[in-house]
Amino acid sequence: MSYDESQQPARGRFGRSKLTVAVAALVPTAAAGWLVWQGMSGPDGGPTPASAAGVIPSAAPATTPSAAATARPRTDDRRDDDVPGGTAPAGPLAGKVVVIDPGHNPRNRDHTAEINEPVDIGTTSKECDTTGTSTEAGYPEAEFTLDVSHRLRDLLRKEGATVTFTHDDERPYGPCVDERARIGNKAKADAAISVHADGSAPGNRGFHVILPALVKGGGADTTAIVGPSRELGEHIVGNFVRETGSAPANYLGEGTGLDVREDLGGLNLSTVPKVFIECGNMRDSSDAELLTDAEWRQKAAQGLADGIRGFLKK
Repeated sequence: MSYDESQQPARGRFGRSKLTVAVAALVPTAAAGWLVWQGMSGPDGGPTPASAAGVIPSAAPATTPSAAATARPRTDDRRDDDVPGGTAPAGPLAGKVVVIDPGHNPRNRDHTAEINEPVDIGTTSKECDTTGTSTEAGYPEAEFTLDVSHRLRDLLRKEGATVTFTHDDERPYGPCVDERARIGNKAKADAAISVHADGSAPGNRGFHVILPALVKGGGADTTAIVGPSRELGEHIVGNFVRETGSAPANYLGEGTGLDVREDLGGLNLSTVPKVFIECGNMRDSSDAELLTDAEWRQKAAQGLADGIRGFLKK
């Protein structure tokens, strides 16, 4: 699966909030996007159980993705805290701090022993990280997340935000999920987002945003961030629909594009508003066609940027 930790628990294992309110009502500012989606055909086959498959092994891909699918748009991969003076251009998000967490690390597959080491996620322990998933053609989730994260960083910087990454392909593996949370906390982020793509069963389509559950135990206490994280997620869902034309997931979230989880250390240990985004299902051929398209990835980044801006300027 695509998460920073092990595969998604079976439905019902953990309590999930009933998310029956239409996202259009939750995000009035993105109503236009929802009207576009509602005019599209519904999710094929209706809701189906999420895949119980584990992380996709890192065998050599049968084919290599196109240059357009893997090319990075950036010529300057420095973080804002690497820029002399640590300054960002003036803009509507001046003074705001955003932490972007690109899911996984392209070299995790070469460090299986290290990433399998357990870390404390507050309520229990889980492995440090996973390799992530990939498309059938071999395009890795870790490459996808970096590409979308770079595009998102460019957009947010143009609006004046200070942007920090949890990693930028400069480490041999990781960081572990607990460290990813600490990076956002240390930065005192106004918003944090972990970028992913799912590894569910073929036929499961669409995106979803994962919200932190109310967790109190061990070193975890999400009391202060549950509300604002939901607001952040709601802003992202409507704008992601509007920009990409993608529908919310047809296999969880009851059509809202929102899911609540209590088993992810990246959320449990966060003290700042934070969500995960699963931009689509890499194991579904139709979603994979979108995820490997550079133009679509730019639209995805724009949807995320618009959602974050809406939350920060509320």
